[in-house]
Amino acid sequence: MIPDALLSNARVEPCSPWPRHVLPAPDWTALAAAPLHLLGLWADTQQAHALFLDEADGVVLPVSVSIEAGIFPALSPHRPGAAWYERMVHDLWGHTAAGGVDSRPWLDHGTWAHAAPLATRAGPPPAREPPDFATDPDDTRMQWPIGPVAGGVGEAAHLRLILHGDRVMRAEARLGYTHKGTLALMRGKLPRIAARFAARLAGDSTVAHATAFARATEAALAVAAPPRAAILRAMMGEIERIAGHLDQLGSLALAACALDTHARCSQQREMLLRATETAFGHRLMMDCVVPGGVAADLVAPQVLLRAMGGIATELPALWRSFHGTALTARLTGTALAPLPAVLALSAGGVTGRASGRRWDARRLDPVYAGIGHVIPTGSGGDSAARASVRLTEIGESLRLTGRLIETLPDGPLTIALPMSSGEGIGCAEAIHGDVWHWLRLDHGQIAAVFPRDPGWALWPLAETVLTGAPVEDVALVRCSLGLPVSGMDL
Repeated sequence: MIPDALLSNARVEPCSPWPRHVLPAPDWTALAAAPLHLLGLWADTQQAHALFLDEADGVVLPVSVSIEAGIFPALSPHRPGAAWYERMVHDLWGHTAAGGVDSRPWLDHGTWAHAAPLATRAGPPPAREPPDFATDPDDTRMQWPIGPVAGGVGEAAHLRLILHGDRVMRAEARLGYTHKGTLALMRGKLPRIAARFAARLAGDSTVAHATAFARATEAALAVAAPPRAAILRAMMGEIERIAGHLDQLGSLALAACALDTHARCSQQREMLLRATETAFGHRLMMDCVVPGGVAADLVAPQVLLRAMGGIATELPALWRSFHGTALTARLTGTALAPLPAVLALSAGGVTGRASGRRWDARRLDPVYAGIGHVIPTGSGGDSAARASVRLTEIGESLRLTGRLIETLPDGPLTIALPMSSGEGIGCAEAIHGDVWHWLRLDHGQIAAVFPRDPGWALWPLAETVLTGAPVEDVALVRCSLGLPVSGMDL
């Protein structure tokens, strides 16, 4: 429950669809101890902002606190997952989280031309040698560095493991190797131009990020996408979810040496991407969702339906593969994420893949009110349970896509956007969890923006799950949790 007493002294700022409360520093700190999920933490030049979720009631609460002499109260003493956000805020804006549990750089690896590039006045370039990992007091333990450059094609992430025998005693991740300067690039641009940057935050969630950004823009401007565009967005999101889950399941099967299952998943995903290119003009549907509507209409739906029919036919065989003796034995008990660990990190939407409990951002989309959707749940919190959740979601997304095609109305694809000011928040459900975008518009141009990717919750969870795990399970843990990188490198 949201503690109303903490909001009674707050100044309410207009933000749509959820008003933003500006709290005094003591109330900001007290709210961190409330039984709420922390969805994100970011800043601008004058305030630090946090987004909380009351999962039971589905209430979203954006709050802020003033920056005083470059300092704001830290949330990380109560919310361990907030430490990564606080490090990011210091790197980009130069604000310090007073009392934070970790003050090391995060995105800034010592190679930028300016320190704190989003501050009112950027500082001189930093002088340090990246990366900075926590030291281990026991010099008898072995260090195993994985990445950021590894064999094959993958995102750049460094995972430092401290080993004792065949067990992982501590895991620490370091990202930021592909920092893109997205927030600075989006500032001062019109939303439809900035939407291209939102769509490129994460290649496997381009529709989800583009949709969340578009909804934030529309909320700030008090407009709504046309009905046909809203259904097309939902359809693209379901197709992206199917493709993403097939990719994750294939990677998990490959890590478990189930090569036939890996080939089955890869083949079905490729057939779906080819059909998507025919239907929407792009394999990943990049730039198809824009603020105010969509930029691409559905063409040749029968090609898309044929590809989905092939996946539906193959789905029972995939269920048998992931519940067969050998593969199930390998996945059961690996990447185990008990519910207390998940809640301690305030992982939000990741709870579905971690423990079987889940808050699904699709419940906020009125499109699904008319067709209904099932939120898949699992039990066990291990790799086998997450594989079952993904397979269930594939079946549900196939059903939903068919219903969306049946109910697709005629009408325009976009609306004109007014050149006005406002503040808005938008969300969408991606394959890894919930995506959130916040932005502030000044006469139609972006004054401030922040995208929250599910990776912010998944990577701290991975560090927890890897602690105590056998070395041979490291690859399975990474594939089971997904662990996106690009959306966090901003």
